[in-house]
Amino acid sequence: MSQSHARPWAPVVLAAWLIPGGGHLFLRRKWRASFLGGAVLIMFLAGLMMRGPLFVPEAADNLLSTAINYGGFIGNLACGMLYFLTKWFGYAQPDLAGHMYDYGSKFLVSAGMLNILAMVDAYEIAVGKKG
Repeated sequence: MSQSHARPWAPVVLAAWLIPGGGHLFLRRKWRASFLGGAVLIMFLAGLMMRGPLFVPEAADNLLSTAINYGGFIGNLACGMLYFLTKWFGYAQPDLAGHMYDYGSKFLVSAGMLNILAMVDAYEIAVGKKG
């Protein structure tokens, strides 16, 4: 697909961020949309069921902890509406010690990272770099 036939990419990327799989649905890639959206949703819900905490962008006593807080927040925010709905419904798990809570936080952030990859994939399809 040449650049002259490329679709506008901004609404595709916005849809992909807000609704996991939404960018691919916008591009009429139903199977890819359902697979990616389902994977992000399952990972996010698994993180919530493990009572993983959502990260808060805050400064800590050292640079590494600050980077972890901000990076985790970006990962959580990358889930789009899943993140906003979770906050809206009042989910506020405190950061507790334990393997289950720690794995839950990793699932929540990994869901956002997978959604970022889905956003990049939708962008590449929209601009014609990928078929």
